[in-house]
Amino acid sequence: MENLDLDFYKGKRVFVTGHTGFKGTWLCRLLLGAGAQVTGYSLEPPTDPALFSLADLEGQMRSVTGDVRDREKLEALFSETKPEIVFHLAAQPIVRESYKDPVYTYETNVMGTVNILECIRHTESAKSFLNVTTDKVYQNREWEWGYRETDPLDGFDPYSNSKSCSELVTHSYKNSFFADGRTAISTARAGNVIGGGDFAADRIIPDCIRAALAKKAVPVRNPHSVRPFQHVLEPLYAYLMIAAAQYENGSLAGYYNVGPGEEDCVTTGELVDLFCRAWGEGQTWENYFAGGPHEAGFLKLDCSRLRQVFGWKPVWSVRTAVEKTVEWTKAWQAGEEVSRIMDRQIREFLTDASNTKI
Repeated sequence: MENLDLDFYKGKRVFVTGHTGFKGTWLCRLLLGAGAQVTGYSLEPPTDPALFSLADLEGQMRSVTGDVRDREKLEALFSETKPEIVFHLAAQPIVRESYKDPVYTYETNVMGTVNILECIRHTESAKSFLNVTTDKVYQNREWEWGYRETDPLDGFDPYSNSKSCSELVTHSYKNSFFADGRTAISTARAGNVIGGGDFAADRIIPDCIRAALAKKAVPVRNPHSVRPFQHVLEPLYAYLMIAAAQYENGSLAGYYNVGPGEEDCVTTGELVDLFCRAWGEGQTWENYFAGGPHEAGFLKLDCSRLRQVFGWKPVWSVRTAVEKTVEWTKAWQAGEEVSRIMDRQIREFLTDASNTKI
């Protein structure tokens, strides 16, 4: 696989929305390790405990508390920091929460994207923008093959639909205001991520960890649903690769799926089996399926475009991803410094990425 040279980011001014979330924290750790000047804009960490706080990143970057719905505050920060590269991760990301509060979900996920693009439109320094969406943006027909970037966008639930709308907003701005190529714009549609430090509610691996730490069986809500699970470093590596490549060559901007290989699209039940084996200690799980609001039952991505354009290939299998998550959790529980655990796993991932052949 063509190896990403993280030295590209050394000294670059990078703006990250949603930086206090799970993915945002890992992304900031990668960027800081590469020597980037990072500004983060986000609500307070969404969980307690929170990976952002555990990783002690606040003193190493500019961390601003704010809501992406507040365009005036965003514009002031853009004007001050003059970012060259922008990663937009801020979102209301939980399907079940979107049923409880659809208005907030749409305001955050749609108007938040509009506000970020407005800031970029008025910031001459911005050369590369990546909007991080989701595999759930597609009109899901529950078919067995992976969705391609050319398939119709029409998420079913308010979360998925709001991210479809975020994609369409990005497409419109790209065509309407950035046709001159002054800012390269892409979206990345990533599958479900797992990894150390995710403490979110209504996510299967955090549910597994909470149950294991409490020495209880894992409650599994939808054991037969198929999802493209991958370690959090997989899509983050791809995001960094896309943003860097399009910064240098605007023709590489576009819409990219980022997901695991066919062999790693597993059912939730199979994922929990992998977790129980990796955790050991006689860990078990129980089927708690009891209906509830609609969630996609079968979902896969076709990542051929990312492979063809960048020579990209997944680095860690789903089994390895689960094992790394368990390893992170047990090291944290044993009192090891979180930033050291993260840096060690980042080094391992980058080493494995450099040795991965397409």
